[in-house]
Amino acid sequence: MTETVFADDTAIAKAVELLHQGRLVAFPTETVYGLGTDAGNAEAVTGIFRAKGRPVDHPLIVHIASSAQLSDWASQVPDAAQRLAKLFWPGPLTLILKKRPEVPDEVTGGQDTVGLRIPDNPVALRLLRAFGGGIAAPSANRYKRVSPTQASHVAEELDGLIDLILDGGPCRVGVESTIIDLSGASPLLLRPGRISKAEIEQELQCELTVISATNNDTPRAPGQMTVHYAPLTSTRLCPPERLSETIRQLNDQGKKIGLLAYRFESKSSSSVTIYYLPETADDYAQGLYAALRDLDRLGLDAILVEQPPESNEWHAVNDRLKKAAAAF
Repeated sequence: MTETVFADDTAIAKAVELLHQGRLVAFPTETVYGLGTDAGNAEAVTGIFRAKGRPVDHPLIVHIASSAQLSDWASQVPDAAQRLAKLFWPGPLTLILKKRPEVPDEVTGGQDTVGLRIPDNPVALRLLRAFGGGIAAPSANRYKRVSPTQASHVAEELDGLIDLILDGGPCRVGVESTIIDLSGASPLLLRPGRISKAEIEQELQCELTVISATNNDTPRAPGQMTVHYAPLTSTRLCPPERLSETIRQLNDQGKKIGLLAYRFESKSSSSVTIYYLPETADDYAQGLYAALRDLDRLGLDAILVEQPPESNEWHAVNDRLKKAAAAF
């Protein structure tokens, strides 16, 4: 069994020792729990892919403790990167930059760029400062499954496959970081997150090109596959005005249904388990993955999700929901 420990000074010292040995440690960030190892140790990094069942050509994010470490990993740090780092770090923003030659290909998926960020979580920052180097860390779950926002979620999926879980409580943001590619001629938005496209455009004074998810090419960054963040239960998005009729149809088929809702009020006697999330985008995001995991445990035939608004503030949530429902 993998040990889960409260993230006090003793636990962090133990985690640092394991990282220096090339072992795997799960730890909280403000977004989701990460599965970390020494980013400078190529052999250690391969352990992440084995534990997650993740393709080795999918790049990882390197977590660092200070902007001063950017040049340890990036061969070029453009002015735009310095500006975004100053404004948003520590925080849920990942920058894709040209990598230094010595950065292991295992970290970058064989690409000539590397993803970097400073997490805004006290446990993560204490761990990074004590370790002293970069920690490569994707989300601490099996490939394409729902990301973990609590230590117990990590244990559910990776127990026995990793060496230690640092328990720092629930994650504050709840969805993965915004990813901006600054390695080319113009900035690209590779993954939406808490930090919005509009906020970044305002700082850079230019328009971001949005790169859509794909299943055909090697992804430039984590979370770009069409199917991702997915429960095991068949999941579908449903417009609010069609929910009642869809529930009735599934009930008529004898289906056991769960509903992830934020406004819907059932006006019938239909048999459905309803899980409510807040009506504000940020609060909804914070509880999203835990809610999907709770519904996924119920042995349902289908999970319906009340479609949130298609507005800028809901961009990250809708991105995750569309990918969670894309397999069915």
